[in-house]
Amino acid sequence: MNQNFSESQKQYLQGFFSGVDQRGFSPYVGQTPNGQLTHDAGQSVTDNQAEEKVHGVLIEDLCKEEKIKHEQHGLDVWDTMLDNATREQFPEGGDVFRYKFHGLFYVSPAQESLMLRCRIPGCVLRSHQMAGLAEIAQDWGGGYAHVTTRGNLQIREIMPRDSVSVLMKLRDMGLTAQGSGADNVRNITASPTSGFDPNEVADVLPLAKAMHHYILNTREMYDLPRKFNISFDNGGSVSVCADTNDIGFYAVRVGDGAGVEPGVYFRVQLCGITGHKQFAKDCGLLLKAEECVSVAAAMLRVFIKNGDRTNRKKARLKYLVDAWGETKFLQETEKELAFELRRLPLDACEKRRAIVRHGYIGTYAQPQPGLNYVGVVVPVGHLTVEQMFALAELADRFGKGELRLTVWQNVIIPHVSDDKLPALIAALNEVGLSTEHHNITNGLVACTGNAGCKFAASATKAQAMELGAYLKERIELDQPINIHLTGCPNSCAQHYVGDIGLQGVKVKVDEETVEGYHIVLGGGVDNEQGIAAEVLQSVPFMKVPEVIESILRTYLSERDGDESFIQYTRRHNQEELKAKFSHVTV
Repeated sequence: MNQNFSESQKQYLQGFFSGVDQRGFSPYVGQTPNGQLTHDAGQSVTDNQAEEKVHGVLIEDLCKEEKIKHEQHGLDVWDTMLDNATREQFPEGGDVFRYKFHGLFYVSPAQESLMLRCRIPGCVLRSHQMAGLAEIAQDWGGGYAHVTTRGNLQIREIMPRDSVSVLMKLRDMGLTAQGSGADNVRNITASPTSGFDPNEVADVLPLAKAMHHYILNTREMYDLPRKFNISFDNGGSVSVCADTNDIGFYAVRVGDGAGVEPGVYFRVQLCGITGHKQFAKDCGLLLKAEECVSVAAAMLRVFIKNGDRTNRKKARLKYLVDAWGETKFLQETEKELAFELRRLPLDACEKRRAIVRHGYIGTYAQPQPGLNYVGVVVPVGHLTVEQMFALAELADRFGKGELRLTVWQNVIIPHVSDDKLPALIAALNEVGLSTEHHNITNGLVACTGNAGCKFAASATKAQAMELGAYLKERIELDQPINIHLTGCPNSCAQHYVGDIGLQGVKVKVDEETVEGYHIVLGGGVDNEQGIAAEVLQSVPFMKVPEVIESILRTYLSERDGDESFIQYTRRHNQEELKAKFSHVTV
């Protein structure tokens, strides 16, 4: 082979290898399996030999969804979505999960179609956006939309060929569905009366919007171990159920003598997950308004780095904090921040005022002179296209072109002048909507149910309407109650926080499987916070209306004075409640 080299090349090679022999080493750089750098080839594996990991977890140990994300990030499936739309094909395999990163859910076998879930930051819509969503539902959906328990809208019965057009129209309207499903931060909620609640501590809408836009523009926020909920509470009259969120920010006032400058601050509650029977708990932090989004981002970053990627059932924030303890979690959060966290005992802050039950229905004066906000009943969150167009038009004609959605599945029209109130209420009645208070039907909350969700065991929305009509005709309450119907243990309708909660199950009746419910009693949020206790199991729906009627009549006959339903149920333990109501299913 020497004849293939020139004389100068042969001299260079001889010198090179002679030098290597004299030094007795090679300039090797590799890494050990734990990622440390080494110069010893016998001790290490090279980059292409190293076992690949995701956030420190071996690929082979990842759960199914994490492997799907590792193969292709959900945000990077756009080309596939375009191709599927052209070929009129539903997503397949891992793409079913990836579509959720864009807010599209393939809901087979409940419906052979896609469902769109919007992001509506702070739960605020402009009238043109509501009209645009109505057009989407009319042109490409099933002719209706649902207000959800995260204060956003879902549109169903969308076919693959229209899916990309739907997403592009959303963007044209100034909305998006990005990250509204899968392992992402879901719709950012805010107290629906922010900015016009006479009892609020602070307008939290700017914070909700800032959080929304940070998430949209930060790719690392789309690599969570599991879904994540964030809410901002203004301290006012209408609940946003912030204590059911992974992070809840609460506006509070701090007076003199607390060791900090008096003024408005924010408390932080962590790890609400009521489907797992846990409310968010105050973690001792006291933040200025401008610190909230940064702290949330830092907490999310800690969750991304350390959350469980192997077991979906243990992948929520609660389980990381349970494993570490709150102190370590806050220490790791602080490492991500360029400022120190401020701490103050909760009792050094002014106590949050009590919420107004069903304060999202009816007419209420705003602090702005001569203006009012009007809470509109939307039975179990179901809106027809005609009603959506009407709400958009009425918000323009009687208000300032703004609509607020609530986590109680209804709509608020703000900024209505005193002289326009009668005409607005009449116009709402003409399209089948109402502002009328009713202590039972105004508190009905229901998830999609098996009409549109494969996990649901019962037809929650239809059965909620049937239950409400039955009770309205037969019983009268002098205090408002909340009845929540959810189709499965995932508890999208948060049945554990209802005065009466119903979880859908399949029930055997004379060898036939029928729809039914487990029944829980005594739940509440905010100043009435508590997880409802399971009292009855596997009640066929055909008996549920009579059972609930019996429970309410027992309450009315046995309550102490004007005792509320929550107070009544909570002065009995679970076994006493079971004994008291066991006969009602017979």
